[in-house]
Amino acid sequence: MPTPFGTFYTPNITPDRETGIGSWTSDDFWAALHNGESPDGRMLYPTFPYTEYTKVTREDSDAIFLYLRSVPAVTQRSPAHEVGFPYNVRPLLYVWRALYFRPGVYEPEPAQGAEWNRGAYLVQGLGHCNACHGNRNALGATRGAALGGGQIAGLNWYAPSLVSRTEAGTADWQVDDIVKLLATGIASRGVASGPMAEVVRASLQYLTANDLRAIAVYLKSLPENTAAIAAPLPETSDDMRKQFARGAAVYEKNCEDCHGSSGEGAPAAYPALAANRGVTMRSPLNSIRSVLNGGYPPSTAGNPRPYGMPPFAQSLSGDEIAAVLSYVRNAWGNRASFVSTLEVERSRGAGY
Repeated sequence: MPTPFGTFYTPNITPDRETGIGSWTSDDFWAALHNGESPDGRMLYPTFPYTEYTKVTREDSDAIFLYLRSVPAVTQRSPAHEVGFPYNVRPLLYVWRALYFRPGVYEPEPAQGAEWNRGAYLVQGLGHCNACHGNRNALGATRGAALGGGQIAGLNWYAPSLVSRTEAGTADWQVDDIVKLLATGIASRGVASGPMAEVVRASLQYLTANDLRAIAVYLKSLPENTAAIAAPLPETSDDMRKQFARGAAVYEKNCEDCHGSSGEGAPAAYPALAANRGVTMRSPLNSIRSVLNGGYPPSTAGNPRPYGMPPFAQSLSGDEIAAVLSYVRNAWGNRASFVSTLEVERSRGAGY
């Protein structure tokens, strides 16, 4: 797991006694999940999201532990973390925890119903959604409004705000549409891509219908963050007009066949780019990544053969990608900042 503090290697959690967790007890597992402590008393690095898992009940912790005991044991020792000074000084974790960690199982909100509370528990605890969708400070602790959006630590992707309608908030969605997006990765008003596509493919599609609905009910109820900063809009200038025209030409040649001459897309196949908030978010990072690397929505039981987008990293220059994204972000009624060649090249060199 690459992070700004170094590279962490996730441990073997099969029941191998020498290199896995075969010698652990359910109490040991609970201590790790709830308190971020290993059986030998060492504090775990918060790259393991115990800051969110602490909300998980003991009953669910024991159930997870029993499941892990049932998988085949694999003998594989994880490499040592590649973390430099001062982050490799583990006692400093006591200071970090004192500042940013408060253990505690999720407490239901008495004013809310059982379905809402179930959704809150799944989002805040087992789903640990804020681990990606939260903004982080210089020490890696989440800050600001929960689920307010932020760049995923160590990954060249932006996890959009779930409490802003200009990003990925769902306050004005129908519950059934939210459920469909979570279960299949594609809905009439959105498509899961990048790391979120992996979350849907490997996890969310397997939730029960009741749990998917509970999450949707909870997400829809979240108050909107009205303090979100709007993207600075481009100034009209000769250079901007030239870039816009160049972007239109690149779009016509490479994008129009799928996304349409007016950015209308094709239902259930290619997403519309007009009035697409994923395109006009303040951060253009995800759009840059999509053009560079292409990609697919997740393959799920409800959408087993999704339509994909080819990568353009080899066929388009940084200038061309910046131009076409600037065009898409400001055509057909869209309005957002222009994308610079420097932003594209930084993303090109940053890996996944």
